[in-house]
Amino acid sequence: MKSNTSPHRDFAALLTDAGLAVTTNRLRVLEVLDGSLSPLSAGDIHRTLARSSSVNRVTVYRILERLVRHGILERLSSGGRAFHYGLAADTDHPPHPHFYCTRCGQMDCLSPASLPMDTTWLRRTFPGRIDKIEIRIDGICKNCLRKMKLET
Repeated sequence: MKSNTSPHRDFAALLTDAGLAVTTNRLRVLEVLDGSLSPLSAGDIHRTLARSSSVNRVTVYRILERLVRHGILERLSSGGRAFHYGLAADTDHPPHPHFYCTRCGQMDCLSPASLPMDTTWLRRTFPGRIDKIEIRIDGICKNCLRKMKLET
């Protein structure tokens, strides 16, 4: 699912509203994620940024962590120690489940309607504060299935 954000999303204002300094590298990380059809790993983000300028891998990791801490990005588990990153849910980008291919590692966004979840009851009965609900479906993507058929 591609983000429903406007092509003119004001990431500088988003950073400022979160109390963060507006830096070129932070803006570039947000633009890379906004332009992607699916969540990306830190390595994918670094490789994309490194094509047009020199940016340190550690800098990318620090930016990602800070943007997650400030609620601008969400960190999605992809099993093990690896994570994917995407824009956090907001009014233009509703919460939605993800599909993770256990063969190639690709993570895809699914439509919010593909797995509707009413959390009203959970929020009423849970004695604490729920900050995030992450739904990930694991399996094998159609590209990997096709490759597997060709290999047999």
